[in-house]
Amino acid sequence: MKDSATVWVLGHKITFHPTTGDYDLIACETPGGSQGPPPHVHSNYKEAFLILDGEMEFFVNGTTQTLGPGESIDIPPGTLHTFNNKSDKTCSWINIHSPKGFSKFFRTYGIEDGTEGAIEKSVSPEIIQKVLQTARDFDMAIPEIPMV
Repeated sequence: MKDSATVWVLGHKITFHPTTGDYDLIACETPGGSQGPPPHVHSNYKEAFLILDGEMEFFVNGTTQTLGPGESIDIPPGTLHTFNNKSDKTCSWINIHSPKGFSKFFRTYGIEDGTEGAIEKSVSPEIIQKVLQTARDFDMAIPEIPMV
């Protein structure tokens, strides 16, 4: 896969942008009504989101907030977080992981843009199971949800 490839990962359109720095930079589009990844924690990665267009709801350490164009959020290591687009419009955003390396997750589970049914394939039960089984390999700890 080329560095500038575009793929669909868990219902999100991801375009890779190569950098010479110690960070991964991707441009993303999340269709309206799309869920994000399961709530998770990175032990080593710092993560930042910048909303370009539309809005995204973030859940960070028990707090929910909605960000719009020009707003950003910084997620330090050890922070439980997820996000989703509850609106009916596509949200465009930039995502940065530092240090470099998390893009391997997107490359591993990405379905190339242009593949027939790419969006649906990216959220297939088989992909979801693989993500849940291998998340820790990508410094993505998904805590168990306690039963009430």
